[in-house]
Amino acid sequence: MTFSVPPADPATAAAHFRARLSFETDVSDVHAALEAGTPGLVVVDSRGDAAWRQGHLPGAVHLPTAEIAARGAELVPVGSTVVTYCWGPGCNGATRAALEFARLGRPVKEMLGGFEYWAREGLPVVTPTGTVRRRADELTAPRSAVACDC
Repeated sequence: MTFSVPPADPATAAAHFRARLSFETDVSDVHAALEAGTPGLVVVDSRGDAAWRQGHLPGAVHLPTAEIAARGAELVPVGSTVVTYCWGPGCNGATRAALEFARLGRPVKEMLGGFEYWAREGLPVVTPTGTVRRRADELTAPRSAVACDC
């Protein structure tokens, strides 16, 4: 097969993909970490109040991006690992939130797919009326499982 740009050599590719994985995580891995009670994990929903009320991840801390610089250090203890999320792949709010936490000196990852993919994969969502689960979207996860088996 001919590509307009050839693939990188294996060592360069390995360094690139390892670096990406140090900055990003996915909803399946975050769900597993929350279920396991991973010590020091703080999941931050960086959306606004209306979005938070519409639904959020169980155990998430609500801290809109604009408030992280002022309140992030008090809400996220030193030594914690932060995972940020926003609406979904069409939004870079989680990226901006991750940048703010990095500026505060906190280890941080961005959750790819955001709230959208969390809900689409059938994972629990906390709403004002309780915790709900949508049926898994077969375009994001197998209907019979919570994880994508990647």
